[in-house]
Amino acid sequence: MKQKFNIITSTCVPLPLENVDTDQIIPARFLKSTDKDGFGDNLFRDWRYNEDGSPREDFVLNNPVYGGVILVAGKNFGCGSSREHAAWAIAGYGFRVVVSSFFADIHKNNELNNFVLPVVVSEAFLAELFDSIASDPKTEVEVDLPGQTITNKATGRSERFEINGYKKHCLMNGLDDIDYLLQDKAKIEEWERRNK
Repeated sequence: MKQKFNIITSTCVPLPLENVDTDQIIPARFLKSTDKDGFGDNLFRDWRYNEDGSPREDFVLNNPVYGGVILVAGKNFGCGSSREHAAWAIAGYGFRVVVSSFFADIHKNNELNNFVLPVVVSEAFLAELFDSIASDPKTEVEVDLPGQTITNKATGRSERFEINGYKKHCLMNGLDDIDYLLQDKAKIEEWERRNK
């Protein structure tokens, strides 16, 4: 059972870059492991750290002014190869929501499968969100999964977002695909008994 989603209100980490691909999210040299643990340490590794391993002061994750469980990213987030490790790294770092005006489909599904909610907003809403965060890093955003709305608390503006009904149910109940099937184990066994 994973952490259930309901309404998340948080400050945000802004990454106003377009076409952020999965190799930038988690470089290929870290894909050797099949265990999800530790990937958050290498999220945006080549942007976060110098070659000697020291943190790059100019990268947003190293800026103490920004924090929270919501990553606000530019258009076409998660493009490139289909590596699930990218979603592992985002979840492992502690992000619960990623906001963008467009996600690569496979990456979007990988986020959902790893209990990270991808929220698609209009380009105008995204631009306003970046402006609000730049003006005040303490700007909060409310993501209401049951109501499928996202609200910029600085301006009061909201938008509705779409999500697959099955994935919404799983996120709200803390279920992965296996957990979901196990809920109906008795029904499945009964069906198999009747249909031998």
